[in-house]
Amino acid sequence: MRKGKMAAQAAHASMKVFFDRTTSSDPTRLEVPLWPEAAAWVAGAFTKIVVGCASQEELLALEAKAREAGLPHALVIDAGATEFHGVATPTALAIGPAASAAIDAVTGGLKLL
Repeated sequence: MRKGKMAAQAAHASMKVFFDRTTSSDPTRLEVPLWPEAAAWVAGAFTKIVVGCASQEELLALEAKAREAGLPHALVIDAGATEFHGVATPTALAIGPAASAAIDAVTGGLKLL
């Protein structure tokens, strides 16, 4: 992916963690119940750490590990309109907000981007 596309996909993932948890049926309202780590994150510095993985398979394995660990997460599937030749493609995964140690148990071996 191009750098700009990568940045956009990471931004989509960080927002999707919350958008996937909306409770309002009114499309003009955004209501998201916050869990304790999310409330602290919203009230704090909005820390994000971006790491990379080597393949789509590794990305999907990380998503499975996050799910198995019970961590809040969101996987972005790009529609393929600007890259990927029209093929829907997993591009980014957000994990958290959650305890750093819990996230590190899933992502600790990955390199910073």
